[in-house]
Amino acid sequence: MPERVLIVEDDAPVRRMLERSLKAEGFEVQSAPDGGTALAAAERDLPDLVVLDVSMPGLDGLAVARRLRAKGMAGAILMLTARDAVADRISGLEAGADDYVVKPFAIEEVVARLRALSRRGHDGGELLSFADITLDLATRVVERTDRPSVELTGRESDLLALLIRNRRTVVSRETAIEAIWDDAAVPNVVDRYVAKLRRKLGQPALIHTVRGIGFKLEA
Repeated sequence: MPERVLIVEDDAPVRRMLERSLKAEGFEVQSAPDGGTALAAAERDLPDLVVLDVSMPGLDGLAVARRLRAKGMAGAILMLTARDAVADRISGLEAGADDYVVKPFAIEEVVARLRALSRRGHDGGELLSFADITLDLATRVVERTDRPSVELTGRESDLLALLIRNRRTVVSRETAIEAIWDDAAVPNVVDRYVAKLRRKLGQPALIHTVRGIGFKLEA
């Protein structure tokens, strides 16, 4: 079954180019010219992947990403941005984006990143467990004894999986960035995602900070 991609881009020529190219690559494509239309389309059709322009009039891409995540959408979000400053990258990741491509872009890069995000979201239904938590890599749902299940974003799931696979071992920020962000982030992004995971997992805390080095999963 083809992956469902929602393209959100206010520039009509760019939107049409993305539509044609992604359809030719075998994706099932839907598009929206603005943030409001995108939110309605995402709620109706539950896309597997979202290609989301940051700079749009009215509801911009960051606001759209936040609302999608607040509504519980777990599909991967690929941001399109003309801004490549570190602060801009962090803003996108904090809003819920999984990856980004800087404009002007080559369509081959967009396709490659979408395929990578798609593979990450279909990790064979593997279950990872540590202490009283269980992470389903296929659904990105984490369960903890006597608590409601919680759905994670792609990056949150990847980070928790990395920590579980390296349980009781310190995972440095550099290791996490290389494994999850393909070196396209700055160290404090890892701290921000760890904070999000801690909130979602609740108490007692399982993710511990090793000062000056990184993080360790330990009961």
